[in-house]
Amino acid sequence: MNKDKMPHPGELEKELNDYLSKKYGNRVRLSVPFLFPDKAALKTEARAKKKDKTEQHINFTMKPKELEAYLDEYVVKQDRAKEILATKICTHFNRIKNQGKLTSIGDIKNNILMIGPTGVGKTFLIKLIAQKIGVPFVKGDATKFSETGYVGGDVEDLVRDLTREAGGNIEKAQYGIVYIDEIDKISGSNNIYGLDVSRTGVQRALLKPMEETDVDLKVPHDVVSQMEALEQYRKTGKREKQVVNTKNILFIMSGAFNGLEEIVEERLHKQGIGFGAHIRSKEEKDSCLRRVKAEDLVNYGFESEFIGRLPVIAVFEPLSVDDLYTILKSPNSSVVNSKRKDFMAYGIDIRFEDGALRAIAEMAVDEKTGARGLISAVEKVLLKFEKELPSTEVKKLVVTKEMVKDPLKEFDRLIKLDDMRRLYMRHNDLATQEKSELHKKLLTLQQSLDENIRFLLSDQYINIIIELTVEKFYDYRRVLGEAARIMEEIDVFEKGFKNLYNIKIHFDEAARNRIIEKVLLNDLFTDVLLKDLFKNYEHGLKLIRDRCGTGSFNFTRDAIDEPQEYLNTLIKESYR
Repeated sequence: MNKDKMPHPGELEKELNDYLSKKYGNRVRLSVPFLFPDKAALKTEARAKKKDKTEQHINFTMKPKELEAYLDEYVVKQDRAKEILATKICTHFNRIKNQGKLTSIGDIKNNILMIGPTGVGKTFLIKLIAQKIGVPFVKGDATKFSETGYVGGDVEDLVRDLTREAGGNIEKAQYGIVYIDEIDKISGSNNIYGLDVSRTGVQRALLKPMEETDVDLKVPHDVVSQMEALEQYRKTGKREKQVVNTKNILFIMSGAFNGLEEIVEERLHKQGIGFGAHIRSKEEKDSCLRRVKAEDLVNYGFESEFIGRLPVIAVFEPLSVDDLYTILKSPNSSVVNSKRKDFMAYGIDIRFEDGALRAIAEMAVDEKTGARGLISAVEKVLLKFEKELPSTEVKKLVVTKEMVKDPLKEFDRLIKLDDMRRLYMRHNDLATQEKSELHKKLLTLQQSLDENIRFLLSDQYINIIIELTVEKFYDYRRVLGEAARIMEEIDVFEKGFKNLYNIKIHFDEAARNRIIEKVLLNDLFTDVLLKDLFKNYEHGLKLIRDRCGTGSFNFTRDAIDEPQEYLNTLIKESYR
């Protein structure tokens, strides 16, 4: 057979089966339809490609102040870092939106370097931004990469992972965010032996992706990509090279950079800018890092070409006890809400007093791991309660300052209580206090919210938003977003009812509030709930229309709570 000629699939299958028959007899046969093109899928593939080409690449309208206000709701302190990130990331995506087919050679991309100790919110910030913007996001650890990819991982694997995060949509992946943590661990030094060669090699491997290059999605060492290539061939009969261009992918690096302050201090001392021989306090250290320059990072062990591709630097500050307390006090606190959900799995509702939150923050600051220390502090306090209380009749728990100081003593005191009324009253008071504080907070945020959800903070809806946030431990922004989605689905149901039965229906504000409450509290689908509630309404409303000529009906809260009785009342009134 001619080596340059591709065999016909049928011939290939026949030859393989002949070989298997000689070796194993007729017991083994080969059937490989996945190798052959699925001609029926060719038109579908072509239509999908045509659709992709017509889709708008990016639709981004957010302004820096809007993104910064959003971050302020979730991240404590770090005002300067939030300002830098919000501004430069918004600028990056707005530039992409406005750029035409012809772009200037040498455009500088706003890749970002974040410097700060562990647990101050670096990763959390980037996740929040990616979620808010709606772009795919992947995170990698710099210490796990190698220059060649034979040890650890290939830096280009992150770009391939970005495509998977985008559901295989290459266009969407090309506007994603790649986040690489512990980047300080790949800094080199003045010697050229051992690990330094690998570290600087990883820096060089990152140069092209950080600027602009085409990353092949199908690589020999990636089994998944090879299977995807086979599936692509089965559908189209073609071997297409798929690449992701990194021109518009934003690269963000972060690290603790221990020892960097000494390098900055030495430079400042030489320049005579007010620093003594040594940094004496934490405040001096923080102030020193805020003056970091590219030359300091080069002296730290990075190549100038690498630092040149990170033009934006954001320095994060350590968290104090007050900062950790503020994190716990926030209605969006993942630490507190996660622990509430742990206890709620056993039907136990827990609340935290202010004194307890302050004491937990004081415990956490000793861990020297920033906000991560809060998790271990809470676990130390509540582990005994989480283990024992599910086997008791206790259904409400108040975490006090005394409980934080001596958990075992307070546990023994709790299980010996004969009368739980005072405990439950304090628990209810805390829930009422939380609702009041959240109400004030939401009103102050009203103007900064998106227009499509702002109306949900009016008197008609705000109480259900607060109830769901405090009682179900949901993120209030998530509740607002879900409520807005339910509103849209109610509108769709109204229009659908009109189209089906030529009868106009309208849910008033009280009815809509009740629908939101039912859907979110019971984790239901809006359309399923409404269809079930009003499945028998067609005949009754037609009867009223034919008798009275009424073709429009207004539904109140009673229609949601007692739909059959509500319909019967409407019919009776029509006979009057």
